[in-house]
Amino acid sequence: MSQSELEDLIASRIALIAIQSSEEVAVMAMLTQIARARKLPLWVWSASNGLTLTVDALSQTPRTENNTQDPAQALRFASTSVLPGIFVLLDFHPYLANPLHVRQIKQIALDYERLPRTIVMLGHAVDVPPELEKLTASFTLSMPNHETIERIVREEVLAWQAGHPGKEVKSDKTSFDALLKQLAGLSESDIRRILRELLGTNGVLSPEDISTLSKRKHALLGQDSVLSFETNTERFAEVAGLRNLKTWLARRKAVFLASDPTLESLDTPKGLMLLGVQGCGKSMAAKAVAGSWNVPLLRLDFGALYNKFLGETERNLREALKVADAMAPCVLWMDEIEKGVASQGNNSDGGESRRVLGTILTWMAERKSRVFVVATSNDIEALPPELVRKGRLDEIFFVDLPNTQDRQEIFKIHLRRRKQFPEEFDLALLAEKTAGFSGAEIEQAVIAALYEARSEAEKQEASTNKLQMQHLLSEIVRTKPLSIVMAEKIAYLRAWAADRTVRADE
Repeated sequence: MSQSELEDLIASRIALIAIQSSEEVAVMAMLTQIARARKLPLWVWSASNGLTLTVDALSQTPRTENNTQDPAQALRFASTSVLPGIFVLLDFHPYLANPLHVRQIKQIALDYERLPRTIVMLGHAVDVPPELEKLTASFTLSMPNHETIERIVREEVLAWQAGHPGKEVKSDKTSFDALLKQLAGLSESDIRRILRELLGTNGVLSPEDISTLSKRKHALLGQDSVLSFETNTERFAEVAGLRNLKTWLARRKAVFLASDPTLESLDTPKGLMLLGVQGCGKSMAAKAVAGSWNVPLLRLDFGALYNKFLGETERNLREALKVADAMAPCVLWMDEIEKGVASQGNNSDGGESRRVLGTILTWMAERKSRVFVVATSNDIEALPPELVRKGRLDEIFFVDLPNTQDRQEIFKIHLRRRKQFPEEFDLALLAEKTAGFSGAEIEQAVIAALYEARSEAEKQEASTNKLQMQHLLSEIVRTKPLSIVMAEKIAYLRAWAADRTVRADE
Protein backbone atom coordinates (compact mmCIF):
# COMPACT_ATOMS: atom_id res chain seq x y z
CA MET A 1 0.00 0.00 0.00
CA SER A 2 1.07 3.59 -0.67
CA GLN A 3 1.04 6.80 1.36
CA SER A 4 -2.24 7.87 -0.23
CA GLU A 5 -3.85 4.59 0.85
CA LEU A 6 -2.59 5.09 4.41
CA GLU A 7 -4.03 8.61 4.38
CA ASP A 8 -7.34 7.19 3.14
CA LEU A 9 -7.39 4.80 6.12
CA ILE A 10 -6.88 7.70 8.53
CA ALA A 11 -9.48 9.82 6.73
CA SER A 12 -12.02 6.99 6.84
CA ARG A 13 -12.27 7.39 10.62
CA ILE A 14 -10.68 4.08 11.58
CA ALA A 15 -9.51 4.30 15.17
CA LEU A 16 -6.81 1.61 15.18
CA ILE A 17 -4.27 0.87 12.42
CA ALA A 18 -1.73 -1.97 12.63
CA ILE A 19 1.42 -1.62 10.51
CA GLN A 20 3.75 -4.58 10.58
CA SER A 21 6.99 -3.44 9.00
CA SER A 22 10.71 -3.14 9.65
CA GLU A 23 10.74 0.08 7.61
CA GLU A 24 10.08 2.37 10.57
CA VAL A 25 11.78 5.40 9.00
CA ALA A 26 9.75 5.14 5.78
CA VAL A 27 6.44 4.67 7.61
CA MET A 28 7.15 7.56 9.99
CA ALA A 29 7.97 9.81 7.02
CA MET A 30 4.56 8.95 5.54
CA LEU A 31 2.74 9.61 8.81
CA THR A 32 4.56 12.92 9.28
CA GLN A 33 3.51 14.15 5.84
CA ILE A 34 -0.07 12.99 6.41
CA ALA A 35 -0.27 14.72 9.80
CA ARG A 36 1.05 17.98 8.36
CA ALA A 37 -1.29 17.83 5.37
CA ARG A 38 -4.32 17.18 7.60
CA LYS A 39 -3.11 19.62 10.31
CA LEU A 40 -3.21 16.93 12.99
CA PRO A 41 -0.86 16.63 15.98
CA LEU A 42 1.42 13.58 15.66
CA TRP A 43 2.49 11.92 18.90
CA VAL A 44 5.10 9.15 18.82
CA TRP A 45 5.62 6.77 21.75
CA SER A 46 8.63 4.56 22.42
CA ALA A 47 9.70 2.73 25.56
CA SER A 48 12.91 4.79 25.65
CA ASN A 49 11.50 8.30 25.14
CA GLY A 50 7.85 8.11 26.09
CA LEU A 51 5.41 10.36 24.18
CA THR A 52 6.90 12.99 21.88
CA LEU A 53 4.88 15.54 19.93
CA THR A 54 6.69 15.53 16.57
CA VAL A 55 4.13 17.48 14.48
CA ASP A 56 2.24 20.42 15.95
CA ALA A 57 0.36 23.15 14.12
CA LEU A 58 1.49 25.74 16.66
CA SER A 59 5.16 24.81 17.03
CA GLN A 60 7.92 23.33 14.86
CA THR A 61 9.87 22.13 17.91
CA PRO A 62 9.26 18.53 19.12
CA ARG A 63 8.03 18.30 22.71
CA THR A 64 8.36 15.27 24.99
CA GLU A 65 5.73 14.63 27.63
CA ASN A 66 7.29 13.76 30.99
CA ASN A 67 6.64 10.45 32.76
CA THR A 68 5.12 8.67 29.75
CA GLN A 69 7.66 5.90 29.17
CA ASP A 70 5.25 3.60 31.00
CA PRO A 71 2.70 2.32 28.43
CA ALA A 72 -0.24 2.77 30.82
CA GLN A 73 0.73 6.39 31.49
CA ALA A 74 1.12 7.10 27.78
CA LEU A 75 -2.28 5.62 26.96
CA ARG A 76 -3.84 7.51 29.85
CA PHE A 77 -2.44 10.74 28.40
CA ALA A 78 -3.86 9.87 24.96
CA SER A 79 -7.28 9.03 26.42
CA THR A 80 -7.47 12.38 28.25
CA SER A 81 -6.33 14.41 25.24
CA VAL A 82 -8.86 17.09 24.30
CA LEU A 83 -7.68 17.41 20.68
CA PRO A 84 -7.87 15.06 17.69
CA GLY A 85 -4.57 13.54 16.68
CA ILE A 86 -2.48 10.57 15.63
CA PHE A 87 -0.71 8.52 18.29
CA VAL A 88 2.00 6.15 17.00
CA LEU A 89 3.03 3.31 19.32
CA LEU A 90 6.46 1.97 18.31
CA ASP A 91 7.32 -1.67 19.07
CA PHE A 92 4.26 -1.96 21.30
CA HIS A 93 3.64 -5.68 20.68
CA PRO A 94 5.13 -6.91 24.02
CA TYR A 95 2.69 -4.67 25.91
CA LEU A 96 -0.41 -5.98 24.11
CA ALA A 97 -0.30 -9.02 26.38
CA ASN A 98 -1.35 -6.78 29.28
CA PRO A 99 -5.17 -6.59 29.68
CA LEU A 100 -4.90 -3.05 31.08
CA HIS A 101 -3.19 -1.75 27.93
CA VAL A 102 -5.66 -3.57 25.68
CA ARG A 103 -8.61 -2.07 27.56
CA GLN A 104 -7.10 1.44 27.41
CA ILE A 105 -6.61 1.19 23.64
CA LYS A 106 -10.12 -0.19 23.18
CA GLN A 107 -11.60 2.67 25.20
CA ILE A 108 -9.85 5.25 23.01
CA ALA A 109 -11.14 3.48 19.89
CA LEU A 110 -14.72 3.30 21.20
CA ASP A 111 -14.57 7.02 22.03
CA TYR A 112 -13.52 7.91 18.46
CA GLU A 113 -16.87 9.43 17.44
CA ARG A 114 -16.68 11.94 20.27
CA LEU A 115 -13.00 12.74 19.77
CA PRO A 116 -11.17 11.31 16.74
CA ARG A 117 -7.81 9.98 17.92
CA THR A 118 -6.11 7.46 15.65
CA ILE A 119 -3.75 4.95 17.24
CA VAL A 120 -1.13 3.44 14.92
CA MET A 121 0.70 0.36 16.19
CA LEU A 122 3.99 0.12 14.27
CA GLY A 123 6.64 -2.57 14.62
CA HIS A 124 8.29 -5.58 13.04
CA ALA A 125 5.55 -7.69 14.66
CA VAL A 126 2.04 -6.54 15.58
CA ASP A 127 -0.16 -9.27 17.02
CA VAL A 128 -3.53 -7.60 17.47
CA PRO A 129 -5.46 -9.10 20.43
CA PRO A 130 -8.91 -10.57 19.65
CA GLU A 131 -10.59 -7.77 21.60
CA LEU A 132 -9.22 -5.19 19.13
CA GLU A 133 -9.40 -7.11 15.84
CA LYS A 134 -12.78 -5.77 14.67
CA LEU A 135 -11.70 -2.21 15.45
CA THR A 136 -8.36 -2.49 13.63
CA ALA A 137 -7.35 -2.03 10.00
CA SER A 138 -4.05 -3.45 8.74
CA PHE A 139 -1.70 -1.51 6.51
CA THR A 140 1.10 -3.17 4.53
CA LEU A 141 3.92 -1.04 3.18
CA SER A 142 4.43 -1.62 -0.53
CA MET A 143 7.81 -2.69 -1.87
CA PRO A 144 9.41 0.02 -4.03
CA ASN A 145 8.39 -0.30 -7.69
CA HIS A 146 10.69 0.32 -10.66
CA GLU A 147 10.11 4.08 -10.69
CA THR A 148 10.69 4.38 -6.94
CA ILE A 149 13.88 2.32 -7.14
CA GLU A 150 15.19 4.54 -9.95
CA ARG A 151 14.43 7.63 -7.85
CA ILE A 152 16.23 6.17 -4.81
CA VAL A 153 19.27 5.28 -6.92
CA ARG A 154 19.46 8.80 -8.37
CA GLU A 155 19.10 10.31 -4.89
CA GLU A 156 21.97 8.18 -3.58
CA VAL A 157 24.11 9.05 -6.62
CA LEU A 158 23.52 12.78 -6.04
CA ALA A 159 24.25 12.36 -2.31
CA TRP A 160 27.52 10.57 -3.09
CA GLN A 161 28.56 13.26 -5.56
CA ALA A 162 27.71 15.98 -3.01
CA GLY A 163 30.02 14.27 -0.53
CA HIS A 164 32.80 13.93 -3.12
CA PRO A 165 33.08 17.35 -4.80
CA GLY A 166 34.52 17.22 -8.29
CA LYS A 167 33.78 13.51 -8.73
CA GLU A 168 30.96 11.77 -10.59
CA VAL A 169 29.51 8.30 -10.27
CA LYS A 170 30.56 6.18 -13.23
CA SER A 171 28.56 3.35 -14.76
CA ASP A 172 27.49 2.04 -18.14
CA LYS A 173 23.86 1.65 -19.24
CA THR A 174 23.98 -2.16 -19.10
CA SER A 175 25.23 -2.15 -15.51
CA PHE A 176 22.76 0.56 -14.49
CA ASP A 177 19.80 -1.35 -15.95
CA ALA A 178 21.00 -4.57 -14.30
CA LEU A 179 21.33 -2.67 -11.01
CA LEU A 180 17.69 -1.52 -11.15
CA LYS A 181 16.57 -5.06 -11.93
CA GLN A 182 18.55 -6.61 -9.08
CA LEU A 183 17.24 -4.08 -6.53
CA ALA A 184 13.63 -5.14 -7.14
CA GLY A 185 12.12 -6.91 -4.14
CA LEU A 186 14.22 -5.08 -1.54
CA SER A 187 12.99 -2.51 0.94
CA GLU A 188 13.99 1.15 0.65
CA SER A 189 16.40 0.98 3.59
CA ASP A 190 18.09 -2.13 2.19
CA ILE A 191 18.39 -0.47 -1.23
CA ARG A 192 20.02 2.64 0.21
CA ARG A 193 22.37 0.64 2.44
CA ILE A 194 23.54 -1.60 -0.42
CA LEU A 195 23.98 1.34 -2.82
CA ARG A 196 26.16 3.20 -0.34
CA GLU A 197 28.26 0.09 0.10
CA LEU A 198 28.64 -0.42 -3.66
CA LEU A 199 29.50 3.21 -4.36
CA GLY A 200 32.15 3.15 -1.62
CA THR A 201 34.93 5.62 -2.19
CA ASN A 202 35.44 5.28 -5.94
CA GLY A 203 31.86 5.89 -7.11
CA VAL A 204 31.96 3.20 -9.78
CA LEU A 205 29.10 0.79 -10.47
CA SER A 206 30.62 -2.04 -12.49
CA PRO A 207 29.46 -5.51 -13.63
CA GLU A 208 31.39 -6.92 -10.66
CA ASP A 209 29.24 -4.79 -8.35
CA ILE A 210 26.10 -6.30 -9.89
CA SER A 211 27.40 -9.77 -9.05
CA THR A 212 28.09 -8.63 -5.47
CA LEU A 213 24.62 -7.11 -5.27
CA SER A 214 23.04 -10.36 -6.43
CA LYS A 215 24.77 -12.28 -3.62
CA ARG A 216 23.77 -9.69 -1.03
CA LYS A 217 20.19 -9.75 -2.23
CA HIS A 218 20.02 -13.54 -2.00
CA ALA A 219 21.33 -13.35 1.55
CA LEU A 220 18.86 -10.62 2.56
CA LEU A 221 15.84 -12.43 1.16
CA GLY A 222 17.04 -15.64 2.76
CA GLN A 223 16.92 -14.14 6.25
CA ASP A 224 13.82 -15.37 8.09
CA SER A 225 12.12 -16.16 4.80
CA VAL A 226 10.58 -19.18 3.17
CA LEU A 227 11.59 -17.75 -0.20
CA SER A 228 14.95 -18.62 -1.68
CA PHE A 229 16.69 -17.51 -4.83
CA GLU A 230 17.52 -20.27 -7.28
CA THR A 231 20.60 -19.26 -9.23
CA ASN A 232 21.16 -22.54 -11.06
CA THR A 233 18.37 -22.11 -13.61
CA GLU A 234 19.05 -24.76 -16.22
CA ARG A 235 18.23 -23.85 -19.78
CA PHE A 236 15.80 -26.07 -21.66
CA ALA A 237 18.75 -27.29 -23.70
CA GLU A 238 19.80 -29.15 -20.55
CA VAL A 239 16.35 -30.72 -20.04
CA ALA A 240 15.63 -33.78 -22.13
CA GLY A 241 12.16 -34.23 -23.61
CA LEU A 242 9.21 -32.10 -22.46
CA ARG A 243 8.72 -30.96 -26.06
CA ASN A 244 5.05 -30.05 -25.62
CA LEU A 245 5.81 -27.99 -22.53
CA LYS A 246 8.71 -26.22 -24.26
CA THR A 247 6.50 -25.27 -27.20
CA TRP A 248 3.76 -24.01 -24.88
CA LEU A 249 6.21 -21.79 -22.99
CA ALA A 250 7.93 -20.48 -26.13
CA ARG A 251 4.59 -19.21 -27.44
CA ARG A 252 3.95 -17.25 -24.24
CA LYS A 253 7.39 -15.81 -23.54
CA ALA A 254 6.96 -12.53 -25.45
CA VAL A 255 3.54 -11.89 -23.88
CA PHE A 256 4.78 -12.53 -20.34
CA LEU A 257 7.81 -10.29 -20.78
CA ALA A 258 5.69 -7.65 -22.57
CA SER A 259 8.44 -7.43 -25.18
CA ASP A 260 6.10 -7.18 -28.19
CA PRO A 261 3.47 -4.37 -28.11
CA THR A 262 1.48 -6.09 -30.87
CA LEU A 263 0.58 -8.85 -28.38
CA GLU A 264 -1.12 -6.59 -25.82
CA SER A 265 -4.53 -8.11 -26.57
CA LEU A 266 -3.37 -11.48 -25.19
CA ASP A 267 -3.80 -12.23 -21.49
CA THR A 268 -0.59 -12.40 -19.48
CA PRO A 269 0.27 -16.06 -18.67
CA LYS A 270 -0.50 -16.91 -15.04
CA GLY A 271 1.40 -20.14 -14.58
CA LEU A 272 1.16 -23.90 -14.76
CA MET A 273 1.19 -27.00 -12.60
CA LEU A 274 3.53 -29.92 -13.13
CA LEU A 275 2.30 -33.29 -11.89
CA GLY A 276 4.13 -36.52 -12.42
CA VAL A 277 6.35 -39.35 -11.39
CA GLN A 278 9.08 -38.53 -8.89
CA GLY A 279 12.48 -37.95 -10.42
CA CYS A 280 11.20 -37.20 -13.93
CA GLY A 281 12.32 -33.59 -14.14
CA LYS A 282 9.59 -31.40 -12.63
CA SER A 283 12.06 -29.40 -10.56
CA MET A 284 14.45 -29.14 -13.49
CA ALA A 285 11.63 -27.87 -15.69
CA ALA A 286 10.66 -25.21 -13.12
CA LYS A 287 14.22 -23.91 -13.12
CA ALA A 288 14.40 -24.05 -16.88
CA VAL A 289 11.33 -21.82 -17.29
CA ALA A 290 13.13 -18.98 -15.51
CA GLY A 291 16.37 -19.75 -17.34
CA SER A 292 14.83 -19.72 -20.79
CA TRP A 293 12.86 -16.53 -20.06
CA ASN A 294 15.86 -14.90 -18.34
CA VAL A 295 13.93 -13.81 -15.25
CA PRO A 296 14.59 -14.39 -11.52
CA LEU A 297 13.44 -17.67 -9.98
CA LEU A 298 12.04 -17.69 -6.45
CA ARG A 299 11.38 -20.98 -4.70
CA LEU A 300 8.63 -21.16 -2.08
CA ASP A 301 9.23 -24.14 0.18
CA PHE A 302 5.97 -25.17 1.84
CA GLY A 303 7.74 -27.67 4.07
CA ALA A 304 9.77 -24.84 5.60
CA LEU A 305 6.72 -22.57 5.73
CA TYR A 306 5.16 -24.71 8.48
CA ASN A 307 8.31 -25.85 10.23
CA LYS A 308 10.08 -22.50 10.49
CA PHE A 309 7.30 -20.17 11.47
CA LEU A 310 5.10 -21.93 13.97
CA GLY A 311 1.97 -19.85 14.42
CA GLU A 312 3.01 -17.29 11.79
CA THR A 313 2.43 -19.32 8.63
CA GLU A 314 -0.12 -17.09 6.93
CA ARG A 315 1.69 -13.84 7.70
CA ASN A 316 4.98 -15.11 6.32
CA LEU A 317 3.27 -16.53 3.24
CA ARG A 318 1.81 -13.08 2.56
CA GLU A 319 5.24 -11.54 3.01
CA ALA A 320 6.72 -14.04 0.54
CA LEU A 321 4.03 -13.30 -2.04
CA LYS A 322 4.61 -9.58 -1.56
CA VAL A 323 8.32 -10.03 -2.35
CA ALA A 324 7.42 -12.04 -5.46
CA ASP A 325 5.10 -9.24 -6.63
CA ALA A 326 7.86 -6.67 -6.12
CA MET A 327 10.35 -8.74 -8.13
CA ALA A 328 8.10 -9.10 -11.17
CA PRO A 329 8.68 -10.20 -13.85
CA CYS A 330 9.79 -13.43 -12.22
CA VAL A 331 8.94 -17.11 -11.84
CA LEU A 332 7.59 -18.29 -8.49
CA TRP A 333 8.23 -21.99 -8.03
CA MET A 334 5.83 -23.49 -5.48
CA ASP A 335 7.70 -26.68 -4.75
CA GLU A 336 5.73 -29.70 -3.50
CA ILE A 337 2.64 -27.55 -3.12
CA GLU A 338 0.69 -30.46 -1.60
CA LYS A 339 2.72 -29.93 1.59
CA GLY A 340 1.19 -26.48 1.98
CA VAL A 341 -2.46 -27.18 1.26
CA ALA A 342 -4.81 -29.88 2.48
CA SER A 343 -7.66 -31.72 0.84
CA GLN A 344 -11.13 -30.85 2.03
CA GLY A 345 -12.03 -32.39 5.33
CA ASN A 346 -8.50 -32.43 6.68
CA ASN A 347 -8.61 -30.38 9.87
CA SER A 348 -5.76 -32.06 11.71
CA ASP A 349 -3.78 -28.80 11.70
CA GLY A 350 -6.60 -26.68 13.06
CA GLY A 351 -7.53 -25.41 9.62
CA GLU A 352 -4.19 -23.70 9.04
CA SER A 353 -3.57 -25.37 5.69
CA ARG A 354 -7.04 -24.33 4.52
CA ARG A 355 -6.22 -20.72 5.39
CA VAL A 356 -2.93 -21.04 3.52
CA LEU A 357 -4.86 -22.31 0.51
CA GLY A 358 -7.25 -19.36 0.81
CA THR A 359 -4.33 -16.92 0.88
CA ILE A 360 -2.81 -18.49 -2.25
CA LEU A 361 -6.11 -18.55 -4.16
CA THR A 362 -6.88 -14.94 -3.26
CA TRP A 363 -3.42 -13.84 -4.38
CA MET A 364 -3.76 -15.76 -7.64
CA ALA A 365 -7.10 -14.13 -8.37
CA GLU A 366 -6.15 -10.56 -7.46
CA ARG A 367 -2.51 -10.18 -8.46
CA LYS A 368 -1.67 -7.72 -11.22
CA SER A 369 2.07 -8.33 -11.30
CA ARG A 370 3.87 -10.50 -13.86
CA VAL A 371 4.61 -13.44 -11.57
CA PHE A 372 4.51 -16.75 -13.41
CA VAL A 373 3.67 -19.58 -11.02
CA VAL A 374 5.13 -23.03 -11.52
CA ALA A 375 3.59 -25.42 -8.99
CA THR A 376 5.05 -28.91 -8.71
CA SER A 377 3.39 -31.86 -7.01
CA ASN A 378 3.95 -35.58 -6.51
CA ASP A 379 0.65 -36.40 -4.80
CA ILE A 380 -2.49 -35.49 -6.72
CA GLU A 381 -4.80 -36.87 -4.04
CA ALA A 382 -3.57 -34.22 -1.59
CA LEU A 383 -4.46 -31.35 -3.93
CA PRO A 384 -7.81 -29.64 -3.32
CA PRO A 385 -10.14 -29.21 -6.32
CA GLU A 386 -10.08 -25.41 -5.97
CA LEU A 387 -6.42 -25.42 -6.93
CA VAL A 388 -6.34 -27.86 -9.82
CA ARG A 389 -9.36 -26.53 -11.69
CA LYS A 390 -8.76 -24.55 -14.89
CA GLY A 391 -8.60 -20.80 -14.40
CA ARG A 392 -6.38 -20.77 -11.33
CA LEU A 393 -3.43 -21.60 -13.58
CA ASP A 394 -3.27 -21.76 -17.36
CA GLU A 395 -2.51 -25.46 -17.72
CA ILE A 396 -1.75 -28.68 -15.88
CA PHE A 397 1.05 -30.75 -17.41
CA PHE A 398 1.83 -34.37 -16.64
CA VAL A 399 5.51 -35.32 -16.62
CA ASP A 400 5.79 -39.04 -17.33
CA LEU A 401 8.75 -41.43 -17.37
CA PRO A 402 11.10 -40.61 -20.25
CA ASN A 403 10.72 -42.52 -23.52
CA THR A 404 13.58 -44.25 -25.36
CA GLN A 405 14.75 -41.15 -27.22
CA ASP A 406 14.67 -39.03 -24.08
CA ARG A 407 16.61 -41.61 -22.11
CA GLN A 408 19.41 -41.39 -24.70
CA GLU A 409 19.43 -37.60 -24.28
CA ILE A 410 19.51 -37.92 -20.49
CA PHE A 411 22.54 -40.22 -20.71
CA LYS A 412 24.26 -37.68 -22.99
CA ILE A 413 23.59 -34.83 -20.58
CA HIS A 414 24.88 -36.61 -17.48
CA LEU A 415 27.89 -38.13 -19.18
CA ARG A 416 28.96 -34.72 -20.54
CA ARG A 417 28.48 -33.10 -17.12
CA ARG A 418 30.98 -35.60 -15.73
CA LYS A 419 33.52 -35.06 -18.52
CA GLN A 420 32.74 -38.29 -20.35
CA PHE A 421 32.31 -38.62 -24.12
CA PRO A 422 28.80 -39.89 -25.00
CA GLU A 423 29.90 -41.03 -28.46
CA GLU A 424 32.08 -43.68 -26.81
CA PHE A 425 29.00 -45.44 -25.41
CA ASP A 426 26.17 -47.41 -26.98
CA LEU A 427 23.43 -44.98 -26.00
CA ALA A 428 20.73 -46.99 -27.81
CA LEU A 429 21.56 -50.06 -25.72
CA LEU A 430 21.66 -48.01 -22.50
CA ALA A 431 18.25 -46.51 -23.30
CA GLU A 432 16.85 -49.97 -24.03
CA LYS A 433 18.12 -51.38 -20.74
CA THR A 434 16.73 -48.49 -18.71
CA ALA A 435 13.09 -48.77 -19.81
CA GLY A 436 10.98 -47.53 -16.87
CA PHE A 437 13.82 -45.50 -15.36
CA SER A 438 13.29 -41.89 -14.38
CA GLY A 439 15.80 -39.17 -15.22
CA ALA A 440 17.00 -39.11 -11.62
CA GLU A 441 17.54 -42.87 -11.65
CA ILE A 442 19.58 -42.64 -14.85
CA GLU A 443 21.71 -39.90 -13.30
CA GLN A 444 22.35 -42.02 -10.21
CA ALA A 445 23.29 -44.99 -12.40
CA VAL A 446 25.95 -42.86 -14.12
CA ILE A 447 27.26 -41.60 -10.78
CA ALA A 448 27.41 -45.09 -9.26
CA ALA A 449 29.11 -46.47 -12.40
CA LEU A 450 31.82 -43.80 -12.16
CA TYR A 451 32.50 -44.81 -8.56
CA GLU A 452 32.63 -48.45 -9.65
CA ALA A 453 35.15 -47.58 -12.37
CA ARG A 454 37.31 -45.71 -9.89
CA SER A 455 37.21 -48.57 -7.38
CA GLU A 456 38.16 -51.05 -10.09
CA ALA A 457 41.08 -48.90 -11.19
CA GLU A 458 42.37 -48.67 -7.61
CA LYS A 459 42.26 -52.46 -7.23
CA GLN A 460 44.21 -52.90 -10.46
CA GLU A 461 46.52 -49.99 -9.61
CA ALA A 462 45.68 -48.53 -12.99
CA SER A 463 46.66 -44.97 -13.83
CA THR A 464 43.18 -44.10 -15.13
CA ASN A 465 39.68 -44.96 -14.00
CA LYS A 466 37.95 -44.87 -17.38
CA LEU A 467 34.22 -45.46 -17.39
CA GLN A 468 33.21 -48.43 -19.53
CA MET A 469 29.90 -49.75 -20.86
CA GLN A 470 30.03 -52.71 -18.48
CA HIS A 471 30.13 -50.37 -15.48
CA LEU A 472 26.94 -48.68 -16.61
CA LEU A 473 25.20 -51.93 -17.53
CA SER A 474 26.12 -53.53 -14.20
CA GLU A 475 24.70 -50.61 -12.28
CA ILE A 476 21.53 -50.62 -14.37
CA VAL A 477 20.97 -54.30 -13.54
CA ARG A 478 21.38 -53.56 -9.82
CA THR A 479 18.87 -50.70 -9.88
CA LYS A 480 15.22 -51.35 -9.10
CA PRO A 481 13.43 -48.31 -10.56
CA LEU A 482 10.44 -46.66 -8.96
CA SER A 483 8.27 -47.87 -11.85
CA ILE A 484 8.75 -51.41 -10.51
CA VAL A 485 8.88 -50.71 -6.77
CA MET A 486 5.71 -48.58 -6.90
CA ALA A 487 4.14 -49.91 -10.10
CA GLU A 488 0.54 -49.75 -8.84
CA LYS A 489 0.81 -46.14 -7.69
CA ILE A 490 2.38 -45.00 -10.95
CA ALA A 491 -0.26 -46.83 -12.96
CA TYR A 492 -2.96 -45.04 -10.96
CA LEU A 493 -1.20 -41.69 -11.45
CA ARG A 494 -1.07 -42.20 -15.21
CA ALA A 495 -4.72 -43.22 -15.36
CA TRP A 496 -5.76 -40.16 -13.35
CA ALA A 497 -3.73 -37.81 -15.54
CA ALA A 498 -4.88 -39.28 -18.87
CA ASP A 499 -8.04 -37.17 -19.23
CA ARG A 500 -7.25 -34.39 -16.76
CA THR A 501 -3.87 -33.07 -17.87
CA VAL A 502 -1.75 -32.29 -20.92
CA ARG A 503 1.30 -34.46 -21.48
CA ALA A 504 4.51 -32.46 -21.15
CA ASP A 505 6.14 -34.65 -23.78
CA GLU A 506 4.39 -35.89 -26.92
